[in-house]
Amino acid sequence: MSDQIALVVEPRSTLGKGVKQLRKAGVVPGVIHDHGKPSIHVQAEYQQLYKTYISAGKHHPVALSASGKKYTAIIKDVTFDPHYHSITHIVFGAVKANEKVEAEIPVRPKYDADNDSSPAERASLIVLAQLDVVQVKALPKDLPDELYYDAEKLVEVGDHVTVADLIVPSGVEIETEETHAVATVFEPSALAAANDDAGGAAQAGDESDVEADHESTAEDGTQADEIRPGGKEQKESKDEGHNPEKQ
Repeated sequence: MSDQIALVVEPRSTLGKGVKQLRKAGVVPGVIHDHGKPSIHVQAEYQQLYKTYISAGKHHPVALSASGKKYTAIIKDVTFDPHYHSITHIVFGAVKANEKVEAEIPVRPKYDADNDSSPAERASLIVLAQLDVVQVKALPKDLPDELYYDAEKLVEVGDHVTVADLIVPSGVEIETEETHAVATVFEPSALAAANDDAGGAAQAGDESDVEADHESTAEDGTQADEIRPGGKEQKESKDEGHNPEKQ
């Protein structure tokens, strides 16, 4: 895990539909869930919050300062505006140093020192990434920023790596199914078919339905949704993976 990421947030009294005015003023509403205690309503300046999210993702602990109190927290959910893709709401989950937490860790290929692509790609084949993140459990200090797989194993059409092939550091438990494909080699002409396979049961029109749901969330969030972990204000944009978090 890399250097500490810190963010100062302010207490928030504006709830429900009133948060629309906060957003217009460049302020993002959010909450901190703290081990079953009443939710703490907070807000932060957009640019600072955005930089924190880009740096921490959903895996790196954030040192929060709120009204003089200190929290170590993981970003659990982020809601995005469906049109502008800007952050409209954020949920932090306070964590304890001696308790394991769940987090989403990005998955990346690892190449030989002299290469920036796999043998398959160097042979003009296509490597289709089928998994961007995995769910892990670890102590906050042990959460990695990224997990890697050996891309040199991807040589011929049909070669693939799964979650079981990830290089996992000590102290980290992988909760994603180990047989889940991470990347597979395809012929370029078969890429369209491979994309259909990776899309699973998705149907035309699903994307517009999801965006409509997030649009109503961004505009009509309620206090009840913010307080209830997993409420509609905590849904994440499909662009960011749409993975429900355990609270």
